[in-house]
Amino acid sequence: MARRPWSFKEDRRLMELAKSSASLEQAAKILGRSPDAVKRMALRLGLSLKSKTGKKT
Repeated sequence: MARRPWSFKEDRRLMELAKSSASLEQAAKILGRSPDAVKRMALRLGLSLKSKTGKKT
């Protein structure tokens, strides 16, 4: 799968999702990106996203 550059709008949306405590997987689904791509961009932007792998509540 070819890499797509991130738009400013996607950057802003990722920031909003991180502030709203969305999980990594939720953010990836909403943005139409792979969890790895979202994780890399979150790190680049200094954001923290929790993965929901593990125990389900």
